[in-house]
Amino acid sequence: MSFMEYPAEYRYTREHEWVQITGSTATVGITHHAQDQLGDVVFVELPTIGTRLQAGGPFGAVESVKAVSDIYAPISGDVTEVNDSLIDAPEKINEDPHGEGWLVRLTVADSNELPLLLSAEQYAEYVAAETDG
Repeated sequence: MSFMEYPAEYRYTREHEWVQITGSTATVGITHHAQDQLGDVVFVELPTIGTRLQAGGPFGAVESVKAVSDIYAPISGDVTEVNDSLIDAPEKINEDPHGEGWLVRLTVADSNELPLLLSAEQYAEYVAAETDG
């Protein structure tokens, strides 16, 4: 997958999460690569509204037919919304991981954490190196 297939306006983690910032709100999900590696997603565990997430800390899990994987917060903040539609339709993560398959929205606690994340191009290079190596 080329970096063109990862939205350029998003930032990415080495644990395969993405974050899109709109004003002071961050939307978080897992990447196309992550869902591809997991296979068919059958269950998602998400935090409750009001939960404080710490950058790099686990905040939920995605269960697939292959494995259960923790989800890590790309940045710190307080959860303001969870994608409840994933409870009944976890397959949205497979179908549209960078759109309808988003996981949580949070209020950005520290915008200084953003430059520490990968650009789309850096993330694609990281995935390519991980896949090839």
